Amino acid sequence: MKVMPKTALISVSDKSGIVEFARGLKKHDVKIISTGGTAKLLAESGIDIIEIGDFTGFPEMLDGRVKTLHPKVHGGILNIRDNEAHQATMQEHGLENIDMVVVNLYPFEATVAKGADHEEVVENIDIGGPSMIRSAAKNHKFVTIVVDNGDFDRVLTEMDNGGTELETRIDLARKAYSHTGVYDSIIAGYFNRKLGVKFPEEIAIPARKKQPMRYGENPHQESAFYVKPLVNEASVATGRQLHGKELSFNNIVDIQATLELIKEFRQPAVAIIKHTNPCGCAVGETLSEAYDKALECDPVSAFGGIVGVNREVDRELADKLSNIFLEVVLAPSFSEDALEVLQAKKNIRLIELGDITGGRDNELDIKNVTGGILLQDRDLHEIEDIRKLDIPTDRKPTKEEYEALNFAWIVAKHVKSNAIIYTKADRTIGVGAGQMSRVDSSKIAASKAKTDLKGAAMASDAFFPFRDSVDEAAERGITAIISPGGSIRDEEVITAANEHGIAMVFTGVRHFKH
Repeated sequence: MKVMPKTALISVSDKSGIVEFARGLKKHDVKIISTGGTAKLLAESGIDIIEIGDFTGFPEMLDGRVKTLHPKVHGGILNIRDNEAHQATMQEHGLENIDMVVVNLYPFEATVAKGADHEEVVENIDIGGPSMIRSAAKNHKFVTIVVDNGDFDRVLTEMDNGGTELETRIDLARKAYSHTGVYDSIIAGYFNRKLGVKFPEEIAIPARKKQPMRYGENPHQESAFYVKPLVNEASVATGRQLHGKELSFNNIVDIQATLELIKEFRQPAVAIIKHTNPCGCAVGETLSEAYDKALECDPVSAFGGIVGVNREVDRELADKLSNIFLEVVLAPSFSEDALEVLQAKKNIRLIELGDITGGRDNELDIKNVTGGILLQDRDLHEIEDIRKLDIPTDRKPTKEEYEALNFAWIVAKHVKSNAIIYTKADRTIGVGAGQMSRVDSSKIAASKAKTDLKGAAMASDAFFPFRDSVDEAAERGITAIISPGGSIRDEEVITAANEHGIAMVFTGVRHFKH
């Protein structure tokens, strides 16, 4: 069923394209009712409009808080055109139809983003706009609701062909409810943050589609990438792709894992990630030096991986990166000559992150389960001073061992459980990830090592349930271990460490990563 609108109500915060759209409506002799700044812009553009106050018979009042909340507006939108009782009421009260509503909402999100005070933020909570949107969307059988300026051409094209189609009006109504839902969820999130409510009674998670994906984790799975509003932290959502083919679902997941690891370091650092686990991580005086150390850990697994760095990529590093097949390189920035080298490789994706040294957003980690979601704090725990942790063994770590243990513990947080990591003070040597038993992770990490483990440090993301992993480490020459502690067999584990002359540090904090 086509509907040719005869009267439209236009009230928009984002005015891009609105003058051209209004002119398109006028080609079809549509009467335009408008409000505030929109009315002023249209009138100044030579478009004949009716001010909302003239239409309702009431002026805009209370500093603009009340202008469209009126029966003439909502009656005009909501009446069912083929309902005799509705039409009798319309005639009795002198109401007229409004067949199109063009509304987008006060810039609440932008107001929060610029750091406005609470009073200004509250004044940018739209009331009349969502009410009109919901009314028009509900009555989509007869009314066309437009909340996205990108739909202007679509609507005008259909009007040129006799009127908007029912299927289109249903689709626009769907978009309208999504629009108000996201808007309200951003407002709710603002109040939750202001009041320190971490886990509210009800939650809606706002996000906007950034791009469709070719597929998900596997080709038979459909996928799309959504980004959250008000992101203030360097992220895959805010990064800028400078080169290469479109990111895949798995690329984005791996970029997230890479970025979270390199954010941990203040020295020049390089992380090489494969399937969300680090196959090499190191720090150095330069990125080039750090990259050599990181690559040495597991050069086979690095093939087809993702490299993340926390400094600008220069020509020296770019030359080295170009010698191996990599899916993605992400960095705060790239020098011009580095880009020249890397852009010669057709398919490598280059992601510019901007400053990654800022604070972390106070957002929750979300995990999906069938029929629900799990929310938790992000694992942002850091050791303030490793020398102040519990040391249950007879031998204390040396200065060099403390440095290696600290590095190992940072990396352990970013390895899938069960996680075992062998390190020196500035690099990983072997990584064992995601095994069902901890001792198997210990053996795999040792088998990955390309250099002698003698004198290396070991990190375990959770406590040792048995002494077998300590015995395995001792056989490999490990001299210092860091783990949470807390097992009912801690005494057995400590005894094993003492027998082998291993220094052990208990953090009291676990880093499971499922």
